[in-house]
Amino acid sequence: MWHAISSANIIVQLSLLTLVVMSVVTWAIIAQKRKQFRKVRQANEPFLDEFWRADSLDDIYEHISRYSDSPLANLFKDGYLELRKMADSNLAQKKGNDESGPLLTGIDNLERALRKATDSEIALLEHRLSFLATTGSSGPFIGLFGTVIGIMTAFQKIAQTGSANLAVVAPGISEALIATAVGLFAAIPASVFYNMYVANIRKLELDMQNFCADFLNIAKRNFFVDE
Repeated sequence: MWHAISSANIIVQLSLLTLVVMSVVTWAIIAQKRKQFRKVRQANEPFLDEFWRADSLDDIYEHISRYSDSPLANLFKDGYLELRKMADSNLAQKKGNDESGPLLTGIDNLERALRKATDSEIALLEHRLSFLATTGSSGPFIGLFGTVIGIMTAFQKIAQTGSANLAVVAPGISEALIATAVGLFAAIPASVFYNMYVANIRKLELDMQNFCADFLNIAKRNFFVDE
């Protein structure tokens, strides 16, 4: 096989080199994303346990640094800071008036903060997945391009020698088959893991949406006046 590659057409060699680089980067991304998703799962569960056990939002915020890998914790942090900012602004406007009961009116700012935080977390989870999608979709075509060049080389040899025996056509056919195999080797793992990771992200996105709804409900009950 190495002899076939070393003696292949320069275009076929460039195609193979491109596919090998894409494959190496693909496996590096697969390993990195697998580690990232494992950390997310391991951080989300204990954070949710603490979120529902805690006596107040302040207690949760005091320990938020423990869950830096949790998207849910990051949503809580952004939501909590926005809520506190709104409360501080409202207290400043009251200037010593009666401050008992719910402090705030209007929840749009909090909803926007949580929506923005959710978008940021999803973007982090999706980072580099586009390369897997590109490899999965273009890898077979790059391999096919090398295949076509290899077959063209085989036909040129037949034309030059006037013979179609195996010794003449074998090198070109070998180039073509190697290009096809390398293209599939790069594309198949990229497609499989891309779909797997996208499914994981959709599940995490649903978890984030549910958490935002729970956080907003808690905020409405404890900090906002019904409008």
